[in-house]
Amino acid sequence: MLELFIIPFKLLLAILLGGIIGIERERMGKPAGSRTYALIALASTLFTVLSVEGFGTMANSDPSRIASQILVGLGFIGAGIIIFHRQNEQIEGLTTAAALWATAAIGMAIGINWYFEAVFASILIFLILFIVRKVEFNKKKKNTLWDLFEKKK
Repeated sequence: MLELFIIPFKLLLAILLGGIIGIERERMGKPAGSRTYALIALASTLFTVLSVEGFGTMANSDPSRIASQILVGLGFIGAGIIIFHRQNEQIEGLTTAAALWATAAIGMAIGINWYFEAVFASILIFLILFIVRKVEFNKKKKNTLWDLFEKKK
C-alpha cells in the first residue's frame, strides 16, 4: 500500500524543489519561472522513474538511455534560451539555461530515490542563484567574482 504513494511523493517533491528554484528566477524577471522549473523537475523525475521501473528489468534494455536523452533535451531547451546580442556583445540567458539543466538533475535524483541529494543540490542551486548574484553584481557595473579576486592582488 505504501508503494502506491512513492511515485506521487516523488513527483510532488520534484514540483516543490523545481518551483522554489523557479521562484528565484521569476523574481529576477526571467521568462522561465516557477512553472517552467517545476515542469522540468517533474518531467525529469517521471522519465527517470519510467526508465528505472519500466525498462530497468527488461532484457536487452538500457535504462540509462532515457537519462542521457533528458540531458540532451534540456540542452536543446537551454540553447533556445541563450541569446547573443551583437551590438554590445552580451550573452543573455546562460544562467537560466544552466539552472534548468541543474533542475533536471534534481528531478533525476528524485527519480532514483536520492532525496537528500536532491534537496541539498536544490539548496546549493538556490544559493548560487540568489547569494552569489549579490556578491557578483555592483549597482554601477557588473563585476564578476573573478574581478573581485583580481582587485585583491
